[in-house]
Amino acid sequence: MAIKKQYLKSKPICKVTFLVPAQEAKSVAVVGNFNEWDSKKATNLKKLKNGTFKGTVDLEKDNSYEFRYLVDGKTFINEEQADSYAWNDFAGAENSVLSL
Repeated sequence: MAIKKQYLKSKPICKVTFLVPAQEAKSVAVVGNFNEWDSKKATNLKKLKNGTFKGTVDLEKDNSYEFRYLVDGKTFINEEQADSYAWNDFAGAENSVLSL
């Protein structure tokens, strides 16, 4: 898994690209506090020919965001290269944290 951050010079925005290798998966989405943890508002990643899922989200810089990947609409996984992790009592698990 990987995260690529591209800061825009003209706006206080960072384009965050998520890459998730999940050859066996049918779908991968990114859910987090930037989309209210709502699977209907989730950013669906596009499956590439090599089996990796890829997608980009525009987020405000100078913030931190908690997120997880939702695989096939039922399994949550964390980003191995997250900036840090935060415990979530509601889920009983850690969330990935992205610091911009």
